[in-house]
Formats: sequence, C-alpha cells, structure tokens
Amino acid sequence: MDKNDINNTESTLPGTLRGAIEAVVLIVDTPITTCDLARAVDSDEETVRNILVQWSDELNSAHSGIDLREMPDGWRLYTRAEYAPYVEKVLLDGSRGTLSRQALETLAVVAYRQPVTRSQVSAVRGVNVEGVMRTLQARGLIVENGHDPETGGMLFCTTSLFLEQLGLTDLSALPDLAPLLPDVERIDEIDDEARLSFEAHRAKTGQTDTRAEDEFGDDKGDGAPSK
Repeated sequence: MDKNDINNTESTLPGTLRGAIEAVVLIVDTPITTCDLARAVDSDEETVRNILVQWSDELNSAHSGIDLREMPDGWRLYTRAEYAPYVEKVLLDGSRGTLSRQALETLAVVAYRQPVTRSQVSAVRGVNVEGVMRTLQARGLIVENGHDPETGGMLFCTTSLFLEQLGLTDLSALPDLAPLLPDVERIDEIDDEARLSFEAHRAKTGQTDTRAEDEFGDDKGDGAPSK
C-alpha cells in the first residue's frame, strides 16, 4: 500500500486513521503491537503498519527530537538520543523549581489512587505523563513500587517526603479529590479494561502468566520515552 492508498483510507474515517494511531501511540506507556493498535483503531494490520513506517520515516528525515521505534514487543515513541542532554537539563531544572499545574494534577492522581501505573494516570489526565512522572521521581515525591499483577505495568506511589511537604502524617488526611479531578474515578474502568486486554493477550499467545506479563506490560526500550 502506497501513501495515496493510505490517504484514501483515511478520508473515509472520522478524523484520520493516522491521527488515531498517533494519539494511541502517544498515550501508551509500554510498547503496543501492530495487532493491538489495529484493533484499537478499527483497521487492519497491514494498513496500520504502513502508516507507522511512514510516520517513523518522516520523523527520521526531519531529524525530529521524537523517534518512533518498533521494538520486539511493539511500537513506542522515544526521545532521540542526540537530544538527551536537553531533556536531562529540563528534568534536572524541574527538580529545583516549583511544580507546574500539570505536575500537581499528576501527583494528585498518584496520591489518591496509589499504587497506580503510568497508563492509568495518563488516561485520567488525557495526556502522556511520562516526563511529568520522571520529574516527580527526580524530586523524590513518587517512587516505583513493584508491578501490576494483572498487566505487569510499573506501579508508583508517593513518598514520605510528599507527606512532609504537605504537612501531613498519613494519606488519610488528604482532602477529597473528586471535585478537582472528576475523571480520577475512571481508574476503576481502566483497571477492568487493562485486565480484559491482558487476559485476551495471554489466551491468544498461550503463554504462561509470568512470560505474558513481561512481554505485554513491562517497560522496555533503550531510549528515554517520549514526554
């Protein structure tokens, strides 16, 4: 399928197929397979793969700071290696400055629903929170806390420093979050969706629990994920 075929396919859809693919790839915090991506955007694998390859080639040709890679376990966006010093500078500066509204909202979701995965936080916030959560980790406000037994995704929780900075002795003293971030309750729905997706993946591959979790949900990749 050439570029004209892809464009013709996109024109019959609400929005564009490529736009849907870009949105899904941006929001995931672990690589997503072509099969899972095709199912998510209601398309076939060949069309989706052609769009991904075209997108990756465009990013490479433009020397973009974003790198779309196909890893053994799927596709994911990363920051390009040559721009790592700039990314590191922002993260280090963030560890000394005040928290942005976006960081505070992300921290609130982690605090109220911990332990929680990045994908769950991303779904509540509606944006990719990888960079924000790295900043929160750099400031010692959140830490990794094992893996989700259902999906294998990395879990995060707040630290004692978080409580100290709020002047609290324990999490039970936190005020109600619902009026501030109503979508936080969607985490329960996201948990169910992730569980069903993981079980379907395991049934399809016939893998054991441990192996399926490693391939389906664990964080992999040799570059810094996209912010």
